[in-house]
Amino acid sequence: MAHFELPAAETSRAVAHRTVGELWFVLSGRGELWRKRGTREEVVVLEPGVCVTLPQGTHFQFRASPGEALAIIAATIPRWPGGSEA
Repeated sequence: MAHFELPAAETSRAVAHRTVGELWFVLSGRGELWRKRGTREEVVVLEPGVCVTLPQGTHFQFRASPGEALAIIAATIPRWPGGSEA
């Protein structure tokens, strides 16, 4: 498990995990998550209490709203293999 924050008005780089899946739970802040798997593509609103999955191979990028940082706790399955994963 990991806790991470994205500062207000910031956007992550777009990535895809090669060998793991993730489960996210939003603790605080607001933002959006773009994710694409195969031909399915969607944008999910992130706000406290929202839980999202990122299955292995899903392309994704997320951003925090201008007003506050976005705080998320995530579980990776299987265990995170290291910095070269994404």
